[in-house]
Amino acid sequence: MIENRAMGRTGDSASILGFGCMRLPLNGPKPTDIDLELSTAMLRSAIDRGVSYVDTAYVYHSSGDKDAPGESEAFLGKALKDGYREKVRVATKLPLWHVNSRADMDKYLDRQLKILDVGRIDYYLAHGLGAKSWPRMRELGLTGFFEEAVKDGRIRFPSFSFHDDYPVFEDILKGFDWALALVQYNYLDEEYQAGTGGVRLARDRGVAIAVMEPLRGGFLVRHLPEEDVAMLRRIRPDWSMAAWAFNWLWSRPGVSVVLSGMSDMAQVDDNVRSAQAYRDGIFGEAETKAIAEVVSHFKSRIKVDCTACGYCMPCEEGVDIPLNLSFYNQFHLFEAEEAKERCRFVYNFSVPRSDQATGCVDCGKCVEKCPQHIPIPEYLKKTAELYATAWRGLPEDRLGSRSPFAGSSWCRRGLKARPRASEGAGLRLRKARAGCGGRSGPEALEGSGRRPWKARASVRGRPGH
Repeated sequence: MIENRAMGRTGDSASILGFGCMRLPLNGPKPTDIDLELSTAMLRSAIDRGVSYVDTAYVYHSSGDKDAPGESEAFLGKALKDGYREKVRVATKLPLWHVNSRADMDKYLDRQLKILDVGRIDYYLAHGLGAKSWPRMRELGLTGFFEEAVKDGRIRFPSFSFHDDYPVFEDILKGFDWALALVQYNYLDEEYQAGTGGVRLARDRGVAIAVMEPLRGGFLVRHLPEEDVAMLRRIRPDWSMAAWAFNWLWSRPGVSVVLSGMSDMAQVDDNVRSAQAYRDGIFGEAETKAIAEVVSHFKSRIKVDCTACGYCMPCEEGVDIPLNLSFYNQFHLFEAEEAKERCRFVYNFSVPRSDQATGCVDCGKCVEKCPQHIPIPEYLKKTAELYATAWRGLPEDRLGSRSPFAGSSWCRRGLKARPRASEGAGLRLRKARAGCGGRSGPEALEGSGRRPWKARASVRGRPGH
């Protein structure tokens, strides 16, 4: 079975592996099209083998329409029938960006209880507390809301998720009697955001730590250099690349539970096997040295610290930002020119033109929402320059026409399909500005005799824990 650890000073305990309900398998083109049969089988299989912590959120698997809930909570409520609710701790999150009053907090909690079809939520997290939201939420009465919700039995443990810098984490942690903090943490991000210092501070204060992004958006599985993969396999041939990342985390003092957003049964099987096999001391001196070497190699190649969390999405111009930044990093992972040419071919063949980096108009809205503070437009420009060079043997009429990423999940989230001219939105807008005295937006075309330019409705992109 899987080890259960104390959840700080709460008196509660949970499995070291948690099931994240953010990246469930789909059986349709929309993020709301959860494959209920497969997802239920995956979740129940994990629970049957010892997983006892399940994490979701109001916005997971959402269409992005205003404050409409996503489908993740509704799925979870159904999947936990037949006695499975009693076997797990349920964690979900209050969507702070929808909260404008103390009454809103109760409204969303009560709505989530109904959607989940449970009488009580075990860990209720303020979703994405940070430097801006923390003062505002305190002023609106967040701490009093938590105290009342615990008292009336709607929740058990007040908690928060976090995407900001260490000083902010310290301020939040010391500002209330928290039970749990959900933070980004992995062997590449020891000193990033809350980091190791935040994990230690939480441990000293008796606050449980749950970890998100343990695989850094999949990078620690899919994009390790081949020589590093070979080295790790020589040292531990029985460990997958995911197991290396999980075992590193489970060996860190203060970590209670590590979340994994699993998308197929093979991932469930691999992660559960790793959790079942974990023992104290399993990550020794040889493993520690190996990871230090991997970190050194990896950091020398990664150009953009994007975790594909999705805060920046949707882009009003339709650009698939995480996908483009991923291709930017992939381009720099390889040294051989032949490999770079292959990257160009795959990008131009598989990524629809409407999703490509050339659509960026440098509005800067994505930068404001990025928890990593990445200068996204700058890197999108670089991506466009890298991939706009010659691709060999690819006819003009085939560009972006056959894509496994077509209508990708980030672009589907909160955006309605709209036909694009081949020249792209960025060029269209630049032409409009050039012909209208440099103005932009609807007023740029007002009185010009042309159809008024209309931007897509802006929908706040939210994180994926």
